[in-house]
Amino acid sequence: MEKLADFKICADKECSYVISVAKALEDYVASDCRYINLRQGQMIYVFSKLKPAEGAGVFWSGSVYGERYVDQMGVIGYFPSNYVNETHVFQKKTVEIPTTDMDFFCA
Repeated sequence: MEKLADFKICADKECSYVISVAKALEDYVASDCRYINLRQGQMIYVFSKLKPAEGAGVFWSGSVYGERYVDQMGVIGYFPSNYVNETHVFQKKTVEIPTTDMDFFCA
């Protein structure tokens, strides 16, 4: 799979902490297994924000949250940042790290 970006912004060097919480503004249907489906009104934990190449779309990675979506909770995937609104930022201080092929691996 192609890399969506060369760098990502995370709360820590391992991208294991949540940067923020966002709310889906509209539905988004994942195009392949690198992405997650979003439903309007759904809350998403944001773990990283890809730093896009010039002219590329802006994607974030995260996991959905909510009792209605238990089957999807814990699955981390990408989604377009313009489909969500950040509602609470936990980590204002972030680190920029290079992406790897594993960041975009699709089984």
